[in-house]
Amino acid sequence: MEHRGTKVLETARLVLRPWKQSDAEEAFANWMSDPEVTKFLTWTPHGDISVTRALLKTWEEEYASLAVYHWAIVLKEGNVLIGDIIVMHADDYQEMGELGYCMGKAWWGKGIMTEALSEVLRYCFEEVGFYRIDGTHAAKNIGSSRVMEKCGLQYEGTRRSYFRLLSTGERVDIVQRGILREDYFAKNSQK
Repeated sequence: MEHRGTKVLETARLVLRPWKQSDAEEAFANWMSDPEVTKFLTWTPHGDISVTRALLKTWEEEYASLAVYHWAIVLKEGNVLIGDIIVMHADDYQEMGELGYCMGKAWWGKGIMTEALSEVLRYCFEEVGFYRIDGTHAAKNIGSSRVMEKCGLQYEGTRRSYFRLLSTGERVDIVQRGILREDYFAKNSQK
């Protein structure tokens, strides 16, 4: 792998760019304070914008490392900040990382996260040289399941009652998915 950091990426509808502290108000309003968005996530909704501001300050500081791959998702139309996508735990030896993403519910069901993830996978496999990208989601999170399937992440198993939701305390099954470099190139050579 040759780490290149969080470069600005573009798709037909989106700009994926590094986070800025000035994004706090829009991120808080569009999804970080929404319990429906965070229902299946590993964090709870931000009750106050000061939480969002502190988080974005930390994220901005992390860009000092070229091994950080973390984007704000901006809809080109209207220049609206709508979500977040990250490849966490970039492991140089294993040449792998793990996906995380979320988006405001006003933009769910429009293929936007699939578009964002497709571009992130392209960058990770074609430019950085990852060998494997993992993704996990709550089995009940059908939307996330569809995004990963459309982007070529294959089902690898289910961890029963693996995660206790912060939102409700309910224990949920977690689905493990993954895509290898050869999977990615085989899928994209058919286009």
